[in-house]
Amino acid sequence: MLQPQGQHHISDQIYGQSNLALMSSFIEAETGREGLNKALQLVSVLQTTLDINSLIGTFSSEIKSLVPHSSVAYENQPQNIDIVMGQTAKHSCSYQLVAAEQSLGHLTITRNKKFLSNETMMLEYLLCSLVYPLRNAILYKNALTAALKDPLTGTNNRNAMNAAMIREIELARRHGTRLSMIALDIDYLKKINDTYGHAAGDCAIKFVANAVGACIRTSDMLFRFGGEEFVVLLSNTYKKGALMLAERIRHTIDSLKCTYNDSEIPLTASLGVACYIKKDNSETLFKRADIALYRAKSEGRNCVRFIEENT
Repeated sequence: MLQPQGQHHISDQIYGQSNLALMSSFIEAETGREGLNKALQLVSVLQTTLDINSLIGTFSSEIKSLVPHSSVAYENQPQNIDIVMGQTAKHSCSYQLVAAEQSLGHLTITRNKKFLSNETMMLEYLLCSLVYPLRNAILYKNALTAALKDPLTGTNNRNAMNAAMIREIELARRHGTRLSMIALDIDYLKKINDTYGHAAGDCAIKFVANAVGACIRTSDMLFRFGGEEFVVLLSNTYKKGALMLAERIRHTIDSLKCTYNDSEIPLTASLGVACYIKKDNSETLFKRADIALYRAKSEGRNCVRFIEENT
């Protein structure tokens, strides 16, 4: 593991007009007028994107003439961001980025040659240009995520499902890969709400979401379609694998215990399975899975049914 050459703390307190003259004088003295112009243009350049990968890449490429380096890495654990660009080298400088008392993660720059003190000072000035564009990019990422997440279960929502289905069907059509769908409905959720209250019904919905999430692969996609209904998209999976997974989900929900306020709530689910065929679009694939689901419900619930391609 590489040992950082130094830990440097960058906060919004050194990002402002009061430091502009000092920054300008220092950078011009170190790099000349051309370097100063490059540094002053950095802020506007960084404001051209809200994509975090692009932002880190742009920052690295824009400052490379001022502070040569081999790699840049950005990590923000709460946001599940881990970006590494370039070839990691022996010597490093690591910076904790903060804006408005909010931690924005760590940025590490490496190269084979040691960083001089004037270069670390240069980096501190330059990183002040990154802090607020990075915060804006994180806020934008969170807004996009929230727009595609179900607030109750934390799973993907219907909007995310619609986009994913179009994308996955196009990939299956283009590459000739297999694609399956499982539609799932919690049995008798209305009865649960009437017996135990709607808070218990919400508990049951979250319980099922967690149970399904524990059964599927990381490549599978789980969505809450609405109410008590969920959808799972299975890439590179056809009938046999989809039916096996659907049965495993059914058994898991049936066998686990859902507890609410010391009451044990009996839970089962009905599931319908359909597989992509060449003539499918997102509507026809979903329709077949939905028909299979309602067949499972009409044939006793707590079971799995499959709809053939010609149905």
